[in-house]
Amino acid sequence: MAPTVPGPGTDQKPICVRGGAAGNLKDIPFVVLILVALAAAGLAGVAARRRPLPVRPPDGPPATRLARRLDPETLTGLALTVALAAVFAGGVVLAVLAVLVRRTDALAGIDSAVARWGHDHATALSTHGLHAVTALGETWMAIVVGLLVALTELWRTRNPWVVPFLLAVIVGDKLLTSGLKDVVGRVRPDLNPVAATLGPSFPSGHSSTAAALWAAVALVVARWLGRRAIVPLSAAAVGIAVGVAASRVLLDVHWLTDVLAGLALGWAWFAACAVAFGGRVLRFGAVAERAAARPPGSRVRTSA
Repeated sequence: MAPTVPGPGTDQKPICVRGGAAGNLKDIPFVVLILVALAAAGLAGVAARRRPLPVRPPDGPPATRLARRLDPETLTGLALTVALAAVFAGGVVLAVLAVLVRRTDALAGIDSAVARWGHDHATALSTHGLHAVTALGETWMAIVVGLLVALTELWRTRNPWVVPFLLAVIVGDKLLTSGLKDVVGRVRPDLNPVAATLGPSFPSGHSSTAAALWAAVALVVARWLGRRAIVPLSAAAVGIAVGVAASRVLLDVHWLTDVLAGLALGWAWFAACAVAFGGRVLRFGAVAERAAARPPGSRVRTSA
């Protein structure tokens, strides 16, 4: 009889795990997850490192609130410009995927092949590892991490805007995900009996939560640590989100397109919140603070 491991949560049944002694030596699904997460983190780190960082504030006051958000001549303005672009890109990806999975079978073959591969290569040890990673996108994890970050921020800076920012990111993401699940009404994979107990499949709530939560955490923590921390924090946030997304597919509780949509939704919603809260939250350390305080025409020194 194949060994079983319990699913996360008390309301989930055990799931069957394939793979004998030879499979246990490799634990392929978990290795694949680690490689995919590391690759995503590396790409995010490279993108963050290559992002141009201006060193002077604008020559004059912006005409409107939107102009302040889109002004690429300031550190905060550039970040907000990128955030606005992320909102648009994420919305487009989410909309395209929703149409494809609801009205066509164009991606069904890819979804099925990936799900079958994860099922056929599952082992007891790799499944335990996948559950550990998937916990990083759980609702309780978002609550705990959000509280810790908010309390630390209040203790360090007494900035009252970080708490509503984190609330908007976490709660808004949950409401959007739940609403889209009901609208699309997609059935989950049937290879794992646990999946049938978890409700609609599209988009992946764990993936969306992980994308939004850890991006928000990286943003807030970057304010504590300064400019040098942006690259590793960005890489870590993306790596965790992609790792959670991969775990949902390899556990056979979501299709590949579900988690891609979840990532797009989570990052787009985080970016929307960043745009909405603007410079009250999006100030990357002392460099941006000095840029905001300097008179027009002066230059701000930045460390290499």
